[in-house]
Amino acid sequence: MAVSGGVGPVEPGEGTRAWEAEEVPETGVPRGRPVLFHGRHRRAVLGALAAVLLLAAGGLLWATRPQARQQAAVKPPFPSQVVDVAYLGPLPVPPGSRPRTFALEVLLNVESGPPVTTTRLAQPYAGIFLTSAPRAPFRTKAGSARKIVITMHVADCGNVPADAGLPFLDVTLRNARAIQDHSFILGSRYAQDLSQALQVACSNESGHHQNA
Repeated sequence: MAVSGGVGPVEPGEGTRAWEAEEVPETGVPRGRPVLFHGRHRRAVLGALAAVLLLAAGGLLWATRPQARQQAAVKPPFPSQVVDVAYLGPLPVPPGSRPRTFALEVLLNVESGPPVTTTRLAQPYAGIFLTSAPRAPFRTKAGSARKIVITMHVADCGNVPADAGLPFLDVTLRNARAIQDHSFILGSRYAQDLSQALQVACSNESGHHQNA
């Protein structure tokens, strides 16, 4: 018989008792004189057995680690994975606003994870100046939503599109995991309202505000 781990055949010798095969009766009860195994082979067998037991104990400890330790190793999600921005509609601008100014409202929702801080809101057109209420940075907890009023002022009509086909809102988000720049496409209704507001702001009659 060979023992795994490089230990060779067990030879008769001193130390461990076994029964000779020819002396085992039909009843299965061993009888007769014992033979002895050498002590060095016994030590090798015991060493192999100890190694197997050590590996089994290590596997048991791994399988029974505290669950809290496993949960602590799980990192929170990236902020863009748990934040959603939806378009709500146009708003009237406050009295006293500059000409060629209009306002739109969006809803920022944080689904789960640690609180998310919005550090920046922007749009892709060079001719438009954007502000928000609340002003960035602002923080939103998981499971809650925040309405954001986006006010846009057209500073240069030459750098805005005549038709905003697929506009997006650039948002910088930060949580305990990372800080990310993410672009949210707000849908066809946002594109239509933005295009209309830009056309009114840059039309020949643009001496007054857009109050859609």
